[in-house]
Amino acid sequence: MKCLLPVIIAVVLTACYSSHQSTGKTAASSIREIRLINEYVFPSNVSFKNTIIGGLSGIDHDTKRDLYYMNSDDPSSKGPTRYYTARILISEKGIDTVEFIDVNPLLNPQGQPFADITKDRTHSADVEAIRYDPKRDELIWSSEGQRIVRPGQQPELEDPAIVIMDRSGHYKDSFALPANMHIQAEEKGPRHNSVFEGVTFDENYRYVYVSVEEPIYEDGPRAGLGDSTAWIRILKFDRRSKKQVAQFAYQVDPIPYPANPPGAFKINGVSDIMYIGNDKFLVIERAYSTGRIETDVRLYIADAKYAQDISSIASLESLSTKRPVTKKLLLDMNSLGRYIDNIEGATFGPVLPNGHQSLVLVSDDNFDKRQKNQFFLFEVIP
Repeated sequence: MKCLLPVIIAVVLTACYSSHQSTGKTAASSIREIRLINEYVFPSNVSFKNTIIGGLSGIDHDTKRDLYYMNSDDPSSKGPTRYYTARILISEKGIDTVEFIDVNPLLNPQGQPFADITKDRTHSADVEAIRYDPKRDELIWSSEGQRIVRPGQQPELEDPAIVIMDRSGHYKDSFALPANMHIQAEEKGPRHNSVFEGVTFDENYRYVYVSVEEPIYEDGPRAGLGDSTAWIRILKFDRRSKKQVAQFAYQVDPIPYPANPPGAFKINGVSDIMYIGNDKFLVIERAYSTGRIETDVRLYIADAKYAQDISSIASLESLSTKRPVTKKLLLDMNSLGRYIDNIEGATFGPVLPNGHQSLVLVSDDNFDKRQKNQFFLFEVIP
């Protein structure tokens, strides 16, 4: 049963402070609610070291260095495929400043920048999520695949990826994809631009979980209106062997508003996941309908403890009895009474002076002047 927990403005910080305090996934595994502290908007179209800051679709906090790593989902069309290093300065009012201090291009296995998607789609990288592994001092990023199939033309196909790199952006290794996650010319496997949107580690950095944004073709139709049913998969990988060990089914909500005009683009899918301990995740469902100004974003607490491993099941449409990941609504962000943009990234931030964990969300502005680079700071109430 869905329940909307109250979200109120919280004034809980007492002074400017450093966030070198320890954070832990297990400390926030019993999230009861989250309270908004403040929103910070970073200006659009800002130039930084020969790039344009935007497309911020993933974020993670390096607690030891008190730095944030954010990838841009620009596939080398406005600069190299890249990730940013930033500081987020917090005072008693919440986020005071987001200060970008460095940018690193992501390099392919040959040590070269990825191709510009407008010139070479199949050798580009549409990076959607990033996480930092403090045990190995490495970063992991995930990308969406490319599937452009036009009558009479050669298909443009590129698999999604889960890549390990060092903090300078150099490629180190990648994870082996299961058979159902390879892009195909026929309608099998993942859909175009709807694959690995979220990535996260477990509390011991032994496993990596990756979420697929929309259903693969075999699992049925994309999310629709009303009582539609859309099933996506969350993949679990062994960090050491870099091989999949399980897949879990997760049901996505219907799209809340019809597109205008009818038949225009609309979507609901999982834009990020973050492990919070005890087989639980924070899941962001992000919906958009053409003709609507804002994005519709809901945060869920998802529990995979008793979820069935569906890695050997070819189609969820044919599965009559599912034991999926369960979910409970934590926050409908549109209830905050303010404009909500394209929220795509989540990370725990510093521990607040009252001992509660903080949560930072970031939006992807799509390099569109009508959208915003939003940062939201929340207090986690256990």
